[in-house]
Formats: sequence, C-alpha cells, structure tokens
Amino acid sequence: MLSRVAQNIYWMTRYVERAEDTARLINVNTNLLLDLPRTTTFGWLPLIFIVGAEKLFFEKDPHRLADETNVVKFLIGDRENPGSIISSLAAARENLRTTRDTVPQEAWEQINGLYIYARDHLPSRRGRYEFLRRVIHGAQQIGGLLAGTMTRTAAYDFVRLGHYLERADMTTRILDVRSANLLSHASQTQTQTSTPPQIAAPATQEEQDPFESIQWMSVLKSLSAYQVYRQQVRVRVNGPDVLKFLLQDEYFPRAVAFCLRQLDICLRKLPRNEAALAALAALRQTLNAAAVPELAREGLHDFIDGVQIGLGELHGQIAAAYFAH
Repeated sequence: MLSRVAQNIYWMTRYVERAEDTARLINVNTNLLLDLPRTTTFGWLPLIFIVGAEKLFFEKDPHRLADETNVVKFLIGDRENPGSIISSLAAARENLRTTRDTVPQEAWEQINGLYIYARDHLPSRRGRYEFLRRVIHGAQQIGGLLAGTMTRTAAYDFVRLGHYLERADMTTRILDVRSANLLSHASQTQTQTSTPPQIAAPATQEEQDPFESIQWMSVLKSLSAYQVYRQQVRVRVNGPDVLKFLLQDEYFPRAVAFCLRQLDICLRKLPRNEAALAALAALRQTLNAAAVPELAREGLHDFIDGVQIGLGELHGQIAAAYFAH
C-alpha cells in the first residue's frame, strides 16, 4: 500500500482515540470533584498536564485561570489546541477524507457524522455530559466498525498501530500526572510532617484514606478499568496495585503491556520491521522489568518519562519505515 495511505490511516485512528480519551478525562474529572471535599485544591489543571498542553494553554495569557470553564473549553472546542476534541475529530476526518476507499464507507460516514455533531453542539456545562457521552460512544462505534468490517491486510495493521500507540501514550500520561499528585499525598501522610495540600482536613491516615482511594478510582475510571480491576485484583484500591495493573497487565486492553503486545503482533506482519521491532522489544523489556512497588515509593516519574521516550522512538521508527516524508 502507498506510504501516504498508511500514514493517513495511522493518524486517523490516533486522533479518534485521542478524542475519546480526552472526553473520558473530562467526564471522570467532573465526577471526581463532586466526590472530594470542597476544601481540596485538586482541580482542573492536571488535565492540561495530562495532555501535555501547559505551554499552549498559558501562551496567550500567562495569567489565565486553570478553572473548569477555561480548561473544559480548551480541551473540547479550542481549534488552536491540536489535542482538543474538535481538533482531533477534524484531523481524523481530514486524514480519512483522502483515503476513503481504504476503509468501509460506513467508517467515513461515522467519522464525518461525529465531527459534524461535535462542531454543531459544543456544549454548555449543562449539556456537557451528553456531548462527551456521544463522543465516547461515537469513537467506540468507529473502532468496532473498523474491527468488524476491514479485511486483515496491511491497512488494518496501521489502524491498530495508531490505535494502540495512542492508547499506551495516554495511559502513561494519566498515570504520570495523577500518580505524582497521589504519591506525594501518600508520602506526606506517612511522614505526617505537614498537612497534605490536596485535603485541608484532619491529618490522620484513617480519615485521608477514603479520599486517596477516590482519586485512585478516578485513575481507573479514566481508563474504564475500575470494574475489571476489582474483578481481577480483588483488593482495595491502592496505588501500587493500580500502577501494576495499568502498566503490566497483558490482558486488559488499556494497560500499557497489552497495547505493546498488540503493536508487536501488528509489526511482525509488516515488511521492513526490524528497527521498529527492536525499539518495541527494548520498551517491553523496560516495562516488564519494572519493580512497581518500588516505583510507587519513588522514581515513577522518571520511569514513565523513559516509557514515553520509548513510545516516541517507536513512532519514529514506524514513520521512518513506512510513511511519506
């Protein structure tokens, strides 16, 4: 297949996954703040760091408040933000528009319809939940339609490469930002040297544990992982177990290890795959060798930075081998 076609299909699925994941983040954060005490300072700014857009967010106005209104507008409808939902859907639509004969006609109709819906229904606060629900379900329908109707040729391999690389990247971003907040909370609780900044409440372990668990639940719910975590891990929600599940579980579709295994399966069916497979093998070895209980105490940020650099190198090898330049 043409390298231009492979590139467009790869980026189309990355942008669809990005739109879905951003919608999930906003929804879960809304619900999380309803569950936490009003004295908490844990708000909307972490979402900006999760998507890696802090420089862009403050570029126009360094004094702009990272409150609910500004952050949600930036993540949903800001066309100058390439990671916003509307920008992601527009980019997915444009990538598919020039390669429509490669995927079923219904996939084009679904992506085009989802973009038009998002463009015409940018929500107020009251309509936000329904808007985000439609985006999430629309993205899932696109994924299911492609999985159920595309022949298993190279084109479908590039669909899956984009899908799972973007998903692995978003999972690591969520863990990096959310866990940094939560782990510092836990550390301060254990040392009891100061009042944790997230909760201006009495400083006993027993009183703070429920709120810490709520935040770890939000990490799981951001990835639709809460129910399956409780089924498989069967322990109370706590940091080390959540980290191990979302980093190293090879059977949960949003865990990093699962995504990397799917990337390996796809790459092995493509030609000129040596460099990409080598980069992927190094990344999988790093992930599998990680001692998560130790990472939960210290070093998690540096570890996830390394994983994200590895994902970037993998993307670079895929682009060098298969895409037009």
